Amino acid sequence: MEYLENLNEAQKDGVVHTEGPCMIIAGAGSGKTRVLTYRIAHLIKSKNTDPFNILALTFTNKASQEMRNRIERVVGTEARNLWMGTFHSVFARILRAEASKLGYPSNFSIYDTDDSKSLIKALVKEKGLDDKTYKPNVVLNRISAAKNRLISWRSYLQNPVFQADDNSQMKPEMGNLYKSYSERCFKADAMDFDDLLFNTNLLFKDFPEVLHKYQHRFHYVMVDEFQDTNLSQYLITKKLAAVRQNIAVVGDDAQSIYAFRGADIQNILNFEKDYPDLRVIKLEQNYRSTQNIVNVANSVINHNKAQLHKNVWTQNENGELIHLMKATSDNEEGKLVASSIFEEKVNHQYRNSDFAVLYRTNSQSRAMEEALRRVNIGYKVIGGLSFYQRREIKDLMGYLRFVVNQNDEQALRRIINLPKRGIGPGTIEKLMVAAYDHDISLWEVLVNAKSFLSPRAANAVHDFVTTIRSFKIVAEQKDAFETADHIAKVSGLLKFLYEDKTIEGLNRYENVQELLNAIKEFVDSPEESRKDNSLGAFLQEIALLSDADTEKDTELEKVTLMTIHSAKGLEFKHVYVVGLEEDLFPSQMMLSSRADLEEERRLFYVAITRAQKKLFLSYALTRYRYGRLKSCEPSRFIEEIDPAFIKVDRKWSSGKFSGTTPINPANDNYAKTLVTGIRRQKLQPLNGKAQITASKNFIPSDTTNLQEGMKVEHPKFGFGKVVKLDQAGGQKKARVNFENFGEKTLLLSFAKLKIHYS
Repeated sequence: MEYLENLNEAQKDGVVHTEGPCMIIAGAGSGKTRVLTYRIAHLIKSKNTDPFNILALTFTNKASQEMRNRIERVVGTEARNLWMGTFHSVFARILRAEASKLGYPSNFSIYDTDDSKSLIKALVKEKGLDDKTYKPNVVLNRISAAKNRLISWRSYLQNPVFQADDNSQMKPEMGNLYKSYSERCFKADAMDFDDLLFNTNLLFKDFPEVLHKYQHRFHYVMVDEFQDTNLSQYLITKKLAAVRQNIAVVGDDAQSIYAFRGADIQNILNFEKDYPDLRVIKLEQNYRSTQNIVNVANSVINHNKAQLHKNVWTQNENGELIHLMKATSDNEEGKLVASSIFEEKVNHQYRNSDFAVLYRTNSQSRAMEEALRRVNIGYKVIGGLSFYQRREIKDLMGYLRFVVNQNDEQALRRIINLPKRGIGPGTIEKLMVAAYDHDISLWEVLVNAKSFLSPRAANAVHDFVTTIRSFKIVAEQKDAFETADHIAKVSGLLKFLYEDKTIEGLNRYENVQELLNAIKEFVDSPEESRKDNSLGAFLQEIALLSDADTEKDTELEKVTLMTIHSAKGLEFKHVYVVGLEEDLFPSQMMLSSRADLEEERRLFYVAITRAQKKLFLSYALTRYRYGRLKSCEPSRFIEEIDPAFIKVDRKWSSGKFSGTTPINPANDNYAKTLVTGIRRQKLQPLNGKAQITASKNFIPSDTTNLQEGMKVEHPKFGFGKVVKLDQAGGQKKARVNFENFGEKTLLLSFAKLKIHYS
């Protein structure tokens, strides 16, 4: 059993303890994949278990294939006989074998998301419903949520709570759409992705002989990333393991970040209730990160109440303290990050692939992309298209381009019927033919549409031409931002995106707002080298930035930009976590309950634990949102970090840039104005205590001469008394006993305190 030799005691325990229920709590970087891999190899090689009797469930095909390859290196080709794969792939295999019992043929189709949306769109049209109210995304998400909670269309229609909820949202036909959708899928011999789980539960419930068959086939059941399972997935695995009770789940409650997809953290938190004789094994040694990074992660996650406690530690080097960077704006934040990466590369010969920039929302990539382009650092955007390649961005850019140049045929084809204005593919084809036959531009054909089209089609085209002409007049009189903002609103694009309340729709709306923010920054830029704030000048600058992005770097030689959700399971030598501001991270949409806030904190924990060698955190004092410059407050998560492990990186803080050289903020009146203009706001309660609102006249004091015993006020924690002053890593810190929150240790270099002398 040479494969056990390189395991620590906890890992070895997780491998050899094969009988009975077992939960392996695997801290970040603790080698959980190795444990799960060797556990399966151990069952085959040392326990003589037939691979056909082992079921291993993962969340990605990549993880499944990686594990299978590792197992094969230990046990040989027998590993190919394992029942191993994603929940959907394994249960689709079972359903194909048992499909006739549910009335499906064994070769049933599996609808992807586009198939499902197309069907829903057709149903909405057939029923004469408003397609703006019953958007495919909205309807599909509602149906999906019901299926993941094992609610059939029959149960849905009989539940008055669901009916009342749909009525309150002005969507009373949602239940009937669910019914029709399910019936049409069945009639088409098709299942969607959610059906693969829903119908497996149905199969096991209605046909006990089938459940009995698979319960006796699978002697051992294992589940990876158990914290990400939903109710439907958990019930299936629980049923399959009910006879022998040989179920092993591997996961980390501290990395449960997919509630918006239906994941239920209670599955892992309450697992012991279902299995009183459960063996719990904790993998607490981190092999990935430095001691300082591990300590910071621990200090953050310890603020969560709902958790399975563990003490993650490492024997790795201490490493550097965590770097905290302060920027005056989101645009400058991008420059700070790009300049820091540039210097790290020059001084230490690091590669682009050693760096990752993580953010809470996709729209934040824009400032990072532009800053990296300017210093000629290649990057790749993971989990989505590059900002300027996203559909909604290209749509608005199409309008802007066409207003500047009416000969831009590609832009015209993109926008002529967006949003829909009655100029369909047939009409566009006639216009193209007319332009070709008469050897004139497409715009000229549009202007003279009455000569080529029917009166109805010609009127629609005439309205479009009038709209473009009005936009052109605005562009000649206004700057780039005023013009773009006008076009986004009057064209109907913003309204179209705003009405889509799904996660995807909200992201697209936010992305368009981020483009408007970029244009506003362009107009407000103090650069003396550019006096032209016109729309044409902005388009030229963006075009040049896009050209710089066509370098021939390989994907491996690029800085990685991604959301934190996309980064789960990955690791990088250097990680920058940006946008650590209240309302952004934690997200404003995640402050309505403690459960939501704790999920945001777990997301921050995931971000921290992606770093191996160095971790950089940054926030901006101002950020453009909806075309306005908004004051921001540092995230509460920053203050939750033990100050002994963090330092304010003055070199990369509050500097305005010319190239890559920071300017001293002490001489920067603009920066001073922004710093003193920080917005105060009501925050969610911490530790169940009352909310605190800063005094109306709150202005932070100079804490250079702060003394023990002084009475102070904090914008978040209220009034308190300074208990002790100390030094930590070269940084001055104060321990303050707050009236409503108890003792807090604050770094005076960025904590805001108002001293009350009376």
